[in-house]
Amino acid sequence: MTYEEYKAVADNIPKEPGVYRFLNGEGTVIYVGKAKSLRNRLASYFGEQKNQYFKTRTMVRQAHRFEFTIVESEQDALLLENTLIKQIQPRYNVNLKDDKSYTFICIKNEKFPRVFLTRRVIRDGSTYFGPYTSKAKVSEILEIVKKIFPLRTCPLLLTPQPIAAKKYKVCLEYHIKNCLGPCEGLESEESYNARIDQVRNILKGHFRDVIQHLKRQMETHAMEMEFEKAQQIKEKLTLFEDYQAKSTVVSQMDRDLDVFSIATDETHAYVNYLKVVQGAIINSYTQELLKNLNEDEHELLAFTIDRLREKFNSLTDELVVPFKVELVEQGLTQTVPQRGEKKELLDLSLKNVKYFLLQKQKEKMNYTQKQTPAERILRTLQQDLRMNGLPMHIECFDNSNIQGTNPVASCVVFRNAKPAKRDYRHFHVKTVEGPDDFASMREIVERRYKRMMEENQPLPDLVVIDGGKGQLSAAMESIDALGIRDRMTVVGIAKKLEEIYFPEDSIPLYIDKKSESLRLIQQIRNEAHRFAITFHRNTRSKGFASTELTGIKGVGEKTAEKLLKHFGSVKKLKEAPQDEVVKLVGQSAAAKLFASPAFAKPTGETDSI
Repeated sequence: MTYEEYKAVADNIPKEPGVYRFLNGEGTVIYVGKAKSLRNRLASYFGEQKNQYFKTRTMVRQAHRFEFTIVESEQDALLLENTLIKQIQPRYNVNLKDDKSYTFICIKNEKFPRVFLTRRVIRDGSTYFGPYTSKAKVSEILEIVKKIFPLRTCPLLLTPQPIAAKKYKVCLEYHIKNCLGPCEGLESEESYNARIDQVRNILKGHFRDVIQHLKRQMETHAMEMEFEKAQQIKEKLTLFEDYQAKSTVVSQMDRDLDVFSIATDETHAYVNYLKVVQGAIINSYTQELLKNLNEDEHELLAFTIDRLREKFNSLTDELVVPFKVELVEQGLTQTVPQRGEKKELLDLSLKNVKYFLLQKQKEKMNYTQKQTPAERILRTLQQDLRMNGLPMHIECFDNSNIQGTNPVASCVVFRNAKPAKRDYRHFHVKTVEGPDDFASMREIVERRYKRMMEENQPLPDLVVIDGGKGQLSAAMESIDALGIRDRMTVVGIAKKLEEIYFPEDSIPLYIDKKSESLRLIQQIRNEAHRFAITFHRNTRSKGFASTELTGIKGVGEKTAEKLLKHFGSVKKLKEAPQDEVVKLVGQSAAAKLFASPAFAKPTGETDSI
């Protein structure tokens, strides 16, 4: 990506925190990064490069464009970056050999639940909070929980049967007052679960209930003259005020969500999709739609939701949307949130789609102002031929033969509306006898694209067949046999009236004779004709010269081919020194060659062999 390409979109980049992705020409993400200010961070890639690492400069050169997702804070950017890197594994990101994840706090789904740190999320009914970027902060919180709400840490199976059978004995944790001994039945499950409820409130950030619970304990201790214990609870309560673990990127919800929002202008609609799994955004995607009629936002959103859920293999049954829509898929819950975490996620999605809309609008303005002549011509050609994309890669075929002799064909290639002569190809027609242009066209088209498919080369956007309906139909037989009709646009051009024919359409298209797009097609057609004629003439000349030599007694085809390859023509062979010919084909063959009347030296000239 060049500095000029970046400057064209620089004003569209927000200064808010977020995550950016560089993509190559094939649309593959090659780098993911986070930023406190997206505009400032992306600008650093295209400014002074003398202080950049070589790897960074290489990545920027390989990038064709970039995308970004806005978030609410630097911590959100850090968490989303981590999720995307592990999901996509971009080429230029640091490879984390240990592949460690961020830390979660787990409340285990069991009798007398344990509360502990983990990096693995297992769907067994347990409750997980996180991920957290600071393990030290999480350890501090768990230490507070441990001191204020004594909980067990042992992995024992504390079901009623072993407890009643006195199978377990209290451990050191009981004696140092970190556990109240549920293993020996010294504490009821109801009392234990009441403390677990307070732990959940702490981890969710719902401090009011916890504070009221602790205040009641403080008052009880104070009434019983246990002022030291009351002071300890007060000190721990103060630490709660510094605890902030909630995030819009990392939600406390224990289920998956699909979040959708939409923004429209006169011609297009844009739908943003946030895929939320276990409270973390693992994907952000914006779909662009071209409006054909007067579809309203409800119809457009419903249409896109079904396709995006299928594209990203979403299995969740709850959607967060700005308004309810009628969906093909049944059994889904649609939530239009007014407040809370789901509303924050919807607002984040809406912020992203509005920036995307603004970016597209400015890109169109910049594109119109800075469009190159080649881009203008290709855009016109795209509209004239009703193509979905720009015909950046165009190929044209032409046949050449005279009364069926030496049948050959040519394929010329234009890239970005200019000849790509390195990619030109000529063909000897191998399977056709006589002057059959249709059969010749079938053969060369099949050979050309069969080989491109075998070598995994990209197929052209547009194929032009020099000829009318018959030639076009012959070419389409080969294209259909290869199964690539839907991967390219194919047209034929008739020479007399410059008519453009489409496959299986008898009515031609007439493009304005002054149109730049027609002139481009004519240029491509004429270049294919010139290349085919030149190759045919060369083939005929070599064939004639080869026949002239093989007509000499004692000179075979291999000897004639060797001589022509070395000297280039019969004329130059006649002018060559005889010792050079002897050196090339041997004394015997040279003697027979120069003994023929065609190679006799003028009177007065002698050359011994």
